[in-house]
Amino acid sequence: MNNLVMAYLGDAVYELHVREYLIGNGVAKVNDLQKNSIKYVSATSQRRILEELINRNFLTDEEIEIVNRGRNADSHRSKTTDIITYKKATGLECLIGNLYKNDKERCNELLNYITGEL
Repeated sequence: MNNLVMAYLGDAVYELHVREYLIGNGVAKVNDLQKNSIKYVSATSQRRILEELINRNFLTDEEIEIVNRGRNADSHRSKTTDIITYKKATGLECLIGNLYKNDKERCNELLNYITGEL
């Protein structure tokens, strides 16, 4: 599947996981949910999270290759962030989409790590 399609899927999987995590932790007001979700789902947050995953050696070499393919995929320019941040966020979303399709156990491990559930 196309890397941008995987990123599109990964975006949805990631957003759903974050929403379930926040609701499960008692965040009950929509405004609070929105404010708290930004800590995870904004391009800036996703770049920070990806860089942390790499620096902590959480990702395998194969997963880093998937991130790089997603990061390097041709995409439109973001109106809200710089291109490097946008591409790194796309790389993380591509990884999540790939893991969701091919290894749900590892996908859940990654998502739980990101939200601090491990």
